[in-house]
Amino acid sequence: MTDIPYRSALIIGAGPGISASLTRLLRAADIPVVIAARNVDKLAPLTKETGAIALPVNAGNAHEVKRLFSEAEARIGAPEIVVYNASGRLRGPIAELDPTEVDKAVTVSALGAFYTVQQAAKRMLPAGKGAILLTGATAGVKGFALSAPFAMGKFALRGLAQSAARELAPQGIHVAHIVVDGGVRSENRPDPSDRPDSTLDPDAIAQCYVDLLRQHRSAWSWEIEVRPWVEKF
Repeated sequence: MTDIPYRSALIIGAGPGISASLTRLLRAADIPVVIAARNVDKLAPLTKETGAIALPVNAGNAHEVKRLFSEAEARIGAPEIVVYNASGRLRGPIAELDPTEVDKAVTVSALGAFYTVQQAAKRMLPAGKGAILLTGATAGVKGFALSAPFAMGKFALRGLAQSAARELAPQGIHVAHIVVDGGVRSENRPDPSDRPDSTLDPDAIAQCYVDLLRQHRSAWSWEIEVRPWVEKF
């Protein structure tokens, strides 16, 4: 398939990296896009550049996620592409972590994703069509020291994706989990001069998302893994 077979998109947890690159690709395909984040001020340059619509949301709050979907539906119609990029990061020794902060981090990474998948499914099931893409990380397949909350959230996200794919794919909804296995390049995180392409290019990652959207249903992927060509396995 050469064209993206969906007509509207909602990206939750939007920022200047993968989300921005994906927004540009979708808008270039003339697909209306709503981008959502806790702080929408940071999205102003992207909305000005692409014409995307920015809406606020606390992804870890079920009521706010429900409201976001209603507002997005009013602006662009029921989203046929839903991307969840939000995550909660918290580092530190297990014995010293604040349980309240751990709860917040896991809520954003895991429960926020569930709230999003649930609201997306409610709209996609009657249409028998849609795509839900969930952004994972190395931590979702390998927990690192001093990073238990992030691993907990990302492991839960992967389980959600696997379960949702098995439930929703036979009903016409493509669910996929993208394991971003490595550091993502940015202005503050450029490649070392002696190791070109040693971090993931956000534009290249976004292209992988679009390739997923173009997959024929006879060969849907429920999970893909992207990493730099020099990344150690």
